[in-house]
Amino acid sequence: MADLFADDIPPIPASASASQQEPRADAPLPDRLRPRALSDVIGQEHLTGPEGVIGRMVAAGKLASMILWGPPGTGKTSIARLLADAVGMRFVSISAVFSGVAELKKAFAEADKMASAGQKTLLFVDEIHRFNRAQQDGFLPFVERGTVTLVGATTENPSFALNAALLSRAQVLILERLTGDALGALLTRAETLEGPLPLTADARAALVASADGDGRFLLGQAETLYNANLPAPLSPAELGAFLQRRVAVYDKDRDGHYNLISALHKSLRGSDPQAALYYMARMLTAGEEPLYVLRRLVRFASEDIGLADPQALVQCLAAKDAYDFLGSPEGELAIVQACLYLATAPKSNAAYAAQKSAFKAARETGSLMPPANILNAPTKLMKDIGYGEGYAYDHNSEEGFSGDNYWPEGMAAMTFYEPVERGFERKVRERIAYWDKLRTERA
Repeated sequence: MADLFADDIPPIPASASASQQEPRADAPLPDRLRPRALSDVIGQEHLTGPEGVIGRMVAAGKLASMILWGPPGTGKTSIARLLADAVGMRFVSISAVFSGVAELKKAFAEADKMASAGQKTLLFVDEIHRFNRAQQDGFLPFVERGTVTLVGATTENPSFALNAALLSRAQVLILERLTGDALGALLTRAETLEGPLPLTADARAALVASADGDGRFLLGQAETLYNANLPAPLSPAELGAFLQRRVAVYDKDRDGHYNLISALHKSLRGSDPQAALYYMARMLTAGEEPLYVLRRLVRFASEDIGLADPQALVQCLAAKDAYDFLGSPEGELAIVQACLYLATAPKSNAAYAAQKSAFKAARETGSLMPPANILNAPTKLMKDIGYGEGYAYDHNSEEGFSGDNYWPEGMAAMTFYEPVERGFERKVRERIAYWDKLRTERA
């Protein structure tokens, strides 16, 4: 493999140091706001700070090969550039998306020549996980003999994306998604350069939340706002309308269709089996597609009954199967049976309310990592960084309940599902209250 990469071919030019590279005035905002020193990197102080791995390497003036693993927009490329500058190394960057063996040959051949002249090379490989296993093996001899110091960047789990031989020669460093405070600091830098964003305080907070820890995305959205020359600050709702393009609503000109399905739904919710059956009969005798009615009944079973009667959803799906099996008109009796079951069942929208509040929390908190103790650790790397450590197996606990914490670090426990005092949910409510009591006692 070493001979393959040692061909005499034209070199890839190295970049100037980060401090020497002035971005063009018309460059995108994220590029103009790239940090100029490691101390300017936001949100990765656990690595770049004085006590961090990278901080200690720079202080010692010696870099080891490393893999930077983290979500998009967290500073992997910026850190690599600044590392080379901090220790006086030549910086060469290639992308595994656009590069192949030819580019690697050029990089290694030139690094060999520069090493002979006393100049060390930091080779940054973006999206390194996109190189196949054989290509990854090609790095090994050059990393081993110090021809290059390899800094790879990946958004994929290195345990699965990189081969063991490469992982054994490079330290994996984990970058964290940017916190709200870090993203806010990025916006402050943008405003120092470009002026205040045309947003209210609430809209600014909404913009930060929408970035989901991605600094590059956040700055791209900010640039869009600056370029729009908006006449007045946007509210959160106006910001959402401005940055997102909604698909136009498809409107069937069948008012009776929508009026009758609304009447059916509300009659079911009001536990009036006679009215519900009437409106359903109106629809079916007018030629409404029976499968459409069944879809609405299935939806109702989850939205308005839920766990107050778990059999409601089963009855609707059984009615759908019966109709598929029998067809019209025999199968329509199964639809009638499902309709009557829903109308007479205990009602609860607790599952529906839980869905809305849980989805809202998921959008606002983004991709927070679960606690390490409840993550699987199928590889040595994942075990070494604490995945699965300290997990309490509930079946080994008293009454099959450990009372462990399953929420992401930094996120307080929330309540989405609140069962009602009707039907089967009364029992569910009792179970949850019992578990909450045990959890409090064992805290």
